[in-house]
Order: sequence, then structure tokens, then C-alpha cells
Amino acid sequence: MTTAHLEHPGHTHAHHEGCGHVAVPHGDHVDYVHDDHLHRMHDGHADECEPQGHTPHDAHPHVHGEGCGHVAVPHGDHVDYVHDGHRHAGHGEHWDDH
Repeated sequence: MTTAHLEHPGHTHAHHEGCGHVAVPHGDHVDYVHDDHLHRMHDGHADECEPQGHTPHDAHPHVHGEGCGHVAVPHGDHVDYVHDGHRHAGHGEHWDDH
């Protein structure tokens, strides 16, 4: 899975530990939940951290939902669940990596 380098223009808030936004581990960096999307700090500015393409998470037997024990992260028109250092989103009959 790759992510696009989509700069979030005009974003003056610098996300960091303790900034007041939910921090979500995501591979080799940390995303911050802000206005129902995710930002990551990159070279002094904030980027939208959005996956490119469709990346199913194969062999994922756990069903996420309210009370499943994983952190729920609002993400646009759905909810992602933080699991094993990445986010899962329900998609049809399977889960995708986000």
C-alpha cells in the first residue's frame, strides 16, 4: 500500500504528541485525526494521509465494531479501526488496510 503526498494547504496547526488530536500509529509514522480525516507531518507541513488504491487485508478473522476493543477513528464517510499498527476499514465482505 502506498500513500499519496497530498499537502493540506493552509494548515497552520503543527501536530505532535500532546497537540490535542488523536494520534494513530501508521506504519513508519503517526497520523493525527483532524476534521474526520488524517494528517501526518512531513517536511514542516501537514499532508493528508490517504491510501492509494484498494488494499484488502487478507485473512482478517476479527470483526470490528462498537465495543470490539480497538480504537475507532472517524475517516470521511466511514470508521477505521486501529489494529496491529495500521487502520482497517470495512469494505463489503472484507477489511481494507488504510
